[in-house]
Amino acid sequence: MRAHNEQPAAFPAVHESWLPREHALYRPRHSGRQTLALVCAIVFFATPLFAFALGARPTEFENRALAPFPSPGDGWSFFTDLGPWATDHLVFREDAVHAADAISRGLFGEPAPFGNKSNDAGPIQAPPPPPDHVEYPAVVEGKDEWLYLGDEISSHCQLEQPLEETVARLRKLRNGIEATGRTFITVIAPDKASLIPEHLPDTYLGKDCHQRMVDEFWQRMSAEDYVLDLRDDLLDWGEQLGEPVYGPQDAHWSDEGGVLMARAVAERLRPGISDTWKVTPTEEWRVPADIPPLIGRDGETVGRDYAVAPDGVEDQTQETRTEYQTPLVLNTASGAGTYGLGVGLLGDSFTIRALPYLAAAFGNMTVLHHGTTADDDGAAVADMLADKDVVVLEIAERSLVRGAATILSDPVMSTIFAGLTE
Repeated sequence: MRAHNEQPAAFPAVHESWLPREHALYRPRHSGRQTLALVCAIVFFATPLFAFALGARPTEFENRALAPFPSPGDGWSFFTDLGPWATDHLVFREDAVHAADAISRGLFGEPAPFGNKSNDAGPIQAPPPPPDHVEYPAVVEGKDEWLYLGDEISSHCQLEQPLEETVARLRKLRNGIEATGRTFITVIAPDKASLIPEHLPDTYLGKDCHQRMVDEFWQRMSAEDYVLDLRDDLLDWGEQLGEPVYGPQDAHWSDEGGVLMARAVAERLRPGISDTWKVTPTEEWRVPADIPPLIGRDGETVGRDYAVAPDGVEDQTQETRTEYQTPLVLNTASGAGTYGLGVGLLGDSFTIRALPYLAAAFGNMTVLHHGTTADDDGAAVADMLADKDVVVLEIAERSLVRGAATILSDPVMSTIFAGLTE
């Protein structure tokens, strides 16, 4: 035992990694595992840069934009956001996803989990994690080769705020815009899992909370007089066609949804305006489906274009660019059956199929993606809406029910209201 007046031994004056291995305080500067981890990290983060320098480019195949390179000015989040950026920009990632799915199906007879902790076709084998930490699958594989976007389920089960708060914020947006003398309309694009649930598997993760929230959500939305509910019209048109207006492997409505959206908005603004419309199917189109790439597969969506003659004679549909992160102006429509006052449409990916038909029906419309509000707190939206008489918000059910739409945040709404009252 050391005496009370005895001083403890001083630490060595050299780094612990330089001490003899036999010394009690020896610690290697880098163990073999540390060195391997460091090398793997360097390769992971440097690969996208080397591939870019050699001319390879990553592709968007997950129904979303690639993660942007984080800004050093973001503080600590620069490091936490670096991983998603590096993952998204691995140029052979899509091929790896396809290979993983093929191997899993070939060897084990089931789809690759891609990080999922449960099998949609059966019960969870491990004890379920807490509700807030459930990892929902990117894709729900249904009956008859139908695929559903996993976000359609998780958005109804993992709300970022209570539904009552989301409804209150939507009303606040409506009230603030109408207080400036403008008309406000909301078009909700229903999820495929809500509109056509019969192809969902009998058992899937989140089934109970999804079905419960679908019922509650649409019950609340039907009570809002500024909301346009297109579900019945979408189902009716599908019955006339003999097939649903959502592709079995696509997360969005086909052109029928676009025509219905254009007609519904025009009718709300001027009842009877579409009485003269003549809508005629024209050419069939085929495009890659947007859900299969999420699980390493390929698929095709088939649909048809339409000719919309507002006066019953002249087809006024127009092909437009499908990117509206910057304002897209539609100003070619004129004559009977068209609407001429200024309309500002804030849309998302569902609006793409409506653009040719909006161009046929509205002679003074500007379209902007409401996701741009995340970049500038709504300044671009306020500028676009400044000279408009009508504001239309098109938003997907899954985005609204989750409660995460940035356009309904207080800073964005304050910016919009301030811009419209100047």
